[in-house]
Amino acid sequence: MSGERERRELLINVIAGLLDGIRHVAVGASSPIPAAGAMLLRARNERAGKPPVRISILGSQEHNFFTNGAVEVFDCAAQGRVDAFFLGGGQIDGAGNINLVGTGTYPATDVRWPGSFGSAYLYHLVPRVILFREEHSPRVFVPKVDFVSAAATTPEVRRRGGPHALLTNMALFDFDRISGGFALRSVHPGYSPADIRANTGFDYVEPASIPATPAPDAETLALLRGRIMEELGETYPAFARAMQQAA
Repeated sequence: MSGERERRELLINVIAGLLDGIRHVAVGASSPIPAAGAMLLRARNERAGKPPVRISILGSQEHNFFTNGAVEVFDCAAQGRVDAFFLGGGQIDGAGNINLVGTGTYPATDVRWPGSFGSAYLYHLVPRVILFREEHSPRVFVPKVDFVSAAATTPEVRRRGGPHALLTNMALFDFDRISGGFALRSVHPGYSPADIRANTGFDYVEPASIPATPAPDAETLALLRGRIMEELGETYPAFARAMQQAA
């Protein structure tokens, strides 16, 4: 891929596609790329006359109708009124479990991360959870996480939530909730299926033919570089500025 901006634009475009059909997406406070993807979907729906998309970005004043932060997000998710959310982790394994606590044996972790917060709760309740982690390496994508902050599947508990897909800076995976594993859907330009295999510590289904992840078309790029970055600047000014200056 030719540059950092082009790579990020591809990820934003993929996220908009993964969100297609949802009515309400919640985004964490440090998630400019997922937020831009939600904004792109909203703009597309407006242009096409499709149902509006509600976006709740924690930390935003303009793109957030909540007045009590994460508490209201949790309540809304419990009521079935959040259709999509994004989760990441210091580690993600082949079963879709995520680790936000640290590496090593808890509580004597070798590396300590911020903590699980509401990840386990939202993983259970939000129907379309997209796992998003830009770094694609064996230290992130491990055979088994050292600590389960949020379990992808819980056969003993009926749930409506769970992982929908995994997006990285190298590839896009689908998640099969029945088999409890990932399948490679596409590989981003500049990488090969062999690159993905070499940088992924867990096993996954690899189809015989793997397409390249489509790049954004001219209309999408115009939206991204204009309206979307202007909207995003309210919550993520440094990110939006860096994207615009990369032109």
